[in-house]
Amino acid sequence: MVEEQEELIESENCCSNHSEKVSHHSEKVKKSLVTRLNRIEGQIRGIKGMIEKDTYCDDVITQISAVQSALNSFSKELLDHHLRSCVTERIQDGDLEVVDELLVTIQRLMKK
Repeated sequence: MVEEQEELIESENCCSNHSEKVSHHSEKVKKSLVTRLNRIEGQIRGIKGMIEKDTYCDDVITQISAVQSALNSFSKELLDHHLRSCVTERIQDGDLEVVDELLVTIQRLMKK
């Protein structure tokens, strides 16, 4: 309960300065996102090592697929936090421009 209240308080500050469009993630959210990125970075280094060791192409492609899946999961998590904090706050503030921005972002994600 206390963690939920802290996240709510911290999420209230998300994107508070709209001209700079800065997010303010809670430490819990930030840690989760960074952990995912560190794993993805390790996967990328692993693929590089596979290429350097002349690993069979099909095996490399399998690892590339895993990285793409990990990036998609990361994007979904970040989008979820963005919708629940930044977008919600801006709409509550009367800034409906964020809807157009969100639609462009979703279109960009769906191209992949």
